[in-house]
Amino acid sequence: MLPPVRIPRTAMVLAAGLGLRMRPLTLDRPKPLIPVLGRPMLDHALDRLAEAGVETAVVNNHYLGGMIETHLAGRAAPAIVHSPEETILETGGGVKKALPLLGGAPVYTVNADILWLDGPIPALRRLAAQWDPERMDALLLLMATTKSVGYEGRGDYHMDPMGGLTRRGERELAPFVFAGVQIVKPALFGDATPEGAFSTNVIWDRAQQAGRLFGLAHDGLWFHIGTPEGLREAEELLTIGGVRAVAH
Repeated sequence: MLPPVRIPRTAMVLAAGLGLRMRPLTLDRPKPLIPVLGRPMLDHALDRLAEAGVETAVVNNHYLGGMIETHLAGRAAPAIVHSPEETILETGGGVKKALPLLGGAPVYTVNADILWLDGPIPALRRLAAQWDPERMDALLLLMATTKSVGYEGRGDYHMDPMGGLTRRGERELAPFVFAGVQIVKPALFGDATPEGAFSTNVIWDRAQQAGRLFGLAHDGLWFHIGTPEGLREAEELLTIGGVRAVAH
């Protein structure tokens, strides 16, 4: 029997991107509503949050945001709270704008342009079990760059044996990429952060300097769906060996 785990009850789903690299698919819909195996990417993320026990998801929007709000109107779980952005605020600015909706307790944040399949234990539960607010300000789900589908970058972080993270140098390769899911303290996005648009990298760099940025390696499959070609690759791989049945 698994030990009890304190699951964050609130999540922030980042769905305000422009989706420029996904054109022409994003000419008539926002990227989070593009389907993977017949179900929008946004719904895949919200399904995982609901399964984990998250009660409220704050979903930001910008490009064709009304379509996102209409799409989610009938969703029962988690309860949806919208955070529309008149100007795009990037990942950090989007969370900062939503702070009055998130509360003070640690929250999940989830990017709406990724898809993951869990290993033996759901990734959101693994993160919650690993989370230690006494030592951590942010706990990032990471994916091995060599196993990432649709990712072509140089990686993001090195991870020490205790899970501590160090950002890769400018010309380095790093073994792990941020997988688009984390637990983070909302207070980090408060008064000491820039006004307007800024990246969550600002938060992570400060946490790293304080020795409070940690990671957890994902033990399932992970797909970064950034282009139409990446979408086709993900769907082809997901249909191999009956994976379609678990990508609900």
